[in-house]
Amino acid sequence: MNVYDMQQEILRLKKERDMCILAHSYVAREIAEVADHVGDSYMLAVKAKGVPNQNILLCGVRFMAETAKILSPEKHVFLSNPIAGCPMAEQMDKEMISQVKAQLPDYTVMAYVNTTAALKTIADVCVTSSSAVKIAKALQNDKILFIPDCNLGAFVAKSVPEKTVKLLQGGCPVHAAVRPEAVKAAKHLHPDALVLVHPECVPGVVEQADYVGSTSGIMDFAKKSNAKEFIIGTEISIAEHLQYDCPDKMFYPLTKELICPNMKSTTLVDVYRVLRGEFGEEILMDDETIAAARRCIDKMIELGG
Repeated sequence: MNVYDMQQEILRLKKERDMCILAHSYVAREIAEVADHVGDSYMLAVKAKGVPNQNILLCGVRFMAETAKILSPEKHVFLSNPIAGCPMAEQMDKEMISQVKAQLPDYTVMAYVNTTAALKTIADVCVTSSSAVKIAKALQNDKILFIPDCNLGAFVAKSVPEKTVKLLQGGCPVHAAVRPEAVKAAKHLHPDALVLVHPECVPGVVEQADYVGSTSGIMDFAKKSNAKEFIIGTEISIAEHLQYDCPDKMFYPLTKELICPNMKSTTLVDVYRVLRGEFGEEILMDDETIAAARRCIDKMIELGG
């Protein structure tokens, strides 16, 4: 079976099974083409809540499927490939952060959406890369413990200097591996290109960017900009998607090393096999965890609009 035939069979099967396919922007193009919605992690969770389908297939990583389940507990949510985790989401656990909270009782715990459901149960508010600064400003407390990404946390701290932001050592190993020297090298190769980077990159990279924002923010900026060349400082698939969407513009990955192996672990064949009932994993969560984790997400929606 070739790619086109498999895509057509997936389109047929998802209607038969009342399955909505949600794909993160970092997955392969051939998966995005059969998805009902493509976007960043929070947008997908919100879409899961709003679609009429009773079955949701999340093509991304585990914490995204968990978030979708938290917001849509009455639906069946499936993760397309069970090995697709997120090193950032998994590097801090509930016990560790509970101990830190005990040491910092007057701090508001702000958890990036890239965290496990268990960790969200003890957070005060959840944030996305696009809403973190807005929510930090909206919090009444001027003391914030930001977890787990110290680079996104540093970006928030710089943007909200009136607040005290405490950071722990954690983050996305893919974004954090990009060195400031890589930006200089990319600019040398493409002197007319604007540099668009994700705030999960280290401060030395972020400081050289023309635009800093979430995955969706980067894509929107590039599509709307009058510029014709862009250096993309996030997962390498974004440059590919943008090239398809804007064939009159040029997109250059900041570095060839910006590849997330967890996102790339999901294939079109995986999606096909899930729809045939041969693969994937349904996300199951008890009511207590869902209710506790939902609180910080509801607070995010309240403050982030």
